[in-house]
This record gives sequence, C-alpha cells and structure tokens, in this order.
Amino acid sequence: MSRERKVYTFADVSQHKTYNDCWLIIDGKVYDVTKFLDDHPGGGDVVVSSTAKDATDDFEDVGHSKNARKMLNDYYIGDIDLSTMKSVGAKSPPSSKHAQPPQSSTRTSSSSSSNLTAKILQFLIPLIILGLAFGVRFYKKSE
Repeated sequence: MSRERKVYTFADVSQHKTYNDCWLIIDGKVYDVTKFLDDHPGGGDVVVSSTAKDATDDFEDVGHSKNARKMLNDYYIGDIDLSTMKSVGAKSPPSSKHAQPPQSSTRTSSSSSSNLTAKILQFLIPLIILGLAFGVRFYKKSE
C-alpha cells in the first residue's frame, strides 16, 4: 500500500523547531526527527540548531554515513514546497544529491577564514603534540 506524499510549506516546517518538536528539511524532503534527538551521536542540540532553514548543507558538511542516510527514511514525513522557501528568502536545496550547493551570499569571508583556520589547527595540533612527546623523550634520555 503506497503512502500519499504530503507537501509542507516552509512556514509549516519552521514552526517545528524545538527539542520536543523538531523537523528538518534535507534535499527537499521533510523529516520529523524529534524521536531521534536523544540518540543523535552529536547531541540533539546540534540537530535543533538546523531547524527553520534548509539543513542540507549542515547534513552534508558532517559527512554522514550510508547508514545515517538510510535512517532518514524512518523519519520522512513529506516534501517541502520549494516555492514557499524562495518566497521567504530561505535557500533552496540542490537539485540533485550530488550537485555542489551554490555558495550562499550570506557567508562572509571571516566565516571562510575561520573554517580554514580550524582545518589548519586540526592538522597542526596533533603535530605539535607529537613534537612535544619526542622532545620530552629526548630530554629524558639525555638525563
């Protein structure tokens, strides 16, 4: 028996933005993830922060596993009316799952700069720790 697809407006979905009532828009589909918040590995607050907007970029940026993508099917409740997203200035989802999303005009160069800084630090901090460990070992051997 096939289920009829429900179509929601952006305004409808935007009302569900609390820990006790959480809906997401990902790739043009609407998901009620309220029951999953306590089980989300990154914490429910991370998910709630992606409500009332197109959460596609947030979902893709994390690099979710195939299993996580399959789990979305359990929470699918309908589709978003894309015309309502454009009318309120919300960013529309990409047309295909593998398409590069357009760059948002609201992103600032400081945001891009902080992302670059974070990536550099993710690389440098382990190297610094490793260097300190070798330095301590060398110092202990020379005593």
